[in-house]
Amino acid sequence: MDIDPFGLERWFAEYEHEADVMLAESGIRSLEADRFDLDPGAVGYVIPTNGDPEFRARVGDRYGRSASEVVFTCGTQEANFLTFLALVASADPVGDEGIGSGSHAVVVTPTYQALHAVPEAFGEVTRVELSPPEWRLDPDAVADAVRDDTAVVVVNNPNNPTGRYHDEGRVREIYDVAVEHDAYLLCDEVYRLLASDPQEPVASFGAHGVSTTSLTKAYGLSGLRFGWIAGPEPVVERAWRWKDYTTISPSIFGQHVAKQALGRREDRILQENRELADGNRERIAAWVDRHGLEWYDPASVNAFPTVPEGFSDAREFCRTVVEEAGVVLAPGDLFGFPDRFRVGFGHRREVLEEGLDRVSAVIEAHADDAEETDGRDDSAVVNGGS
Repeated sequence: MDIDPFGLERWFAEYEHEADVMLAESGIRSLEADRFDLDPGAVGYVIPTNGDPEFRARVGDRYGRSASEVVFTCGTQEANFLTFLALVASADPVGDEGIGSGSHAVVVTPTYQALHAVPEAFGEVTRVELSPPEWRLDPDAVADAVRDDTAVVVVNNPNNPTGRYHDEGRVREIYDVAVEHDAYLLCDEVYRLLASDPQEPVASFGAHGVSTTSLTKAYGLSGLRFGWIAGPEPVVERAWRWKDYTTISPSIFGQHVAKQALGRREDRILQENRELADGNRERIAAWVDRHGLEWYDPASVNAFPTVPEGFSDAREFCRTVVEEAGVVLAPGDLFGFPDRFRVGFGHRREVLEEGLDRVSAVIEAHADDAEETDGRDDSAVVNGGS
């Protein structure tokens, strides 16, 4: 088994530490720890290791599922990883534990690299590309890509990096495609609750729906590394079996704070975060318009605009911005689109303002340089130069 280097993480490793402003971060700003009781008691393992049964039952209620249909994980990353292990890397005979056999995945892209790189490491992946400018999900294209050996169809909604919130009707259509082929629909829903009117989660659709998420992007609690899988019991049980070989249990601190964040504090946290996202969305929209860039107005806190004129591609643009202005952006080639870049706008307003102002200065300086170069070239032609 081999896996591709995680391009986005390698980019962050190269530039994030020395930069002043991180505008490539794709979540909402982090909450302060003093909003929570931080004493979980004895610092031991979470017992049972799939999570507190009472708390799992509370989370399961959100999906119309039971405690046995939820397993707690270390963030959405582990939730997705364990789901792929359960569905793609576990080729048991058809019918064993109620899970079909298959090593093929259909993945809607562009998306977070782990959602296609991990199943590619275990089996085979067919990508179904979204197309700009609307990035609209096409159920027919998904249906054409599904095969008899397809174990899972993968989508993240709202989409990363485009910010597109796929219509629930279209998502239900691809769920039906998965059901027809005895496959599962895995939906990474880590941005779902940032939307003012969140759609129903995929795990609530029926026996073939699996939802993964965490408290990272919508709640501003990335440091907890607390997430979960919600879905049919055979899939969750098999994922838990694999978890015994990864992190064993979620963090005791993560579970302790998560109980509070998903309790009486939840409505206030989500209201604050949605208001921040909505206000910053207006700011980023004005900035994109100012520079004449194309984009899709996002439902999450990621924007995926086109690269400004004067730069050959996103990699050159993002490298210039971080080296000249100390601002980290994410080049779109990491998502398969070298003519675009990802900018996160879930930051505190003052951080976003400073970062965008610095990026504007780089764009304008290079536009001036281009005009001066064009002027010199024109002068040379007028004076007989070649």
